[in-house]
Amino acid sequence: MIAAQRRNIILDTIERDGAVSITALTEELDTSAVTIRRDLDQLADEGRLVRTHGGAVLASSARESSYAEKLEQALAEKTAIARAAATRVRNGDVVALGPGTTTELLAKELVTRSGLRVVTNSLLVAEAMVSSPENEVIVVGGILRHSIRAFVGGGTVSQLLGLRADTVFLSGNGLAADFGLSTPAFPVADTDRAMAAGADRVIAVVDHTKVGHRSSVLTVPIEEIQHLITDSKSEKKELEALREAGVEVEAV
Repeated sequence: MIAAQRRNIILDTIERDGAVSITALTEELDTSAVTIRRDLDQLADEGRLVRTHGGAVLASSARESSYAEKLEQALAEKTAIARAAATRVRNGDVVALGPGTTTELLAKELVTRSGLRVVTNSLLVAEAMVSSPENEVIVVGGILRHSIRAFVGGGTVSQLLGLRADTVFLSGNGLAADFGLSTPAFPVADTDRAMAAGADRVIAVVDHTKVGHRSSVLTVPIEEIQHLITDSKSEKKELEALREAGVEVEAV
């Protein structure tokens, strides 16, 4: 197999799976690890992927956007999603809110409620709830991840696994029917997964810029997501695939 064919297969694989490993590629392509490393280095030089230890990830999935970048993306749509999500919360509920711009906007929609118990690892969600003394807010600590203004890590996971919620609202960096909710970072995925594990219902709040996309690390498998709230700009074919996967889809 010539180098161009080999590299096309590598790109097809990483587009499909979000990441590749040298070990898997050597077996699939029946070639040496040295050759695969050379191919990955070449593709990285061309900006087609980003090298990681033992493999590579999609260039678009390798870096978390800054919070300012995320806030500027689809703000009107995120606001509409947050308002729709708030209608899913009843006074007296226990709700868990993961980090993200959409969940921050959701928190602002909940400040007029009463009797809620809000569990979060997000500093911005907690800050939004400061003006709402009628609701109890539980902030789980850990290692601060500056890019998302939230706590992550083993300590955060341990605390979340000891908590229960009626509903958890999660965002993430991508949602695909054949994969699930995903993020570029393992620590973020671990904390989101722990938050989902303690909830009776998982609701994804994901705007059209993320629907149909997947990042490199799976957070919550599609079969564990009961409901999606997105906006009307999301790709219709992907929304139908999500419905077929058992997710209740609401496009606002």
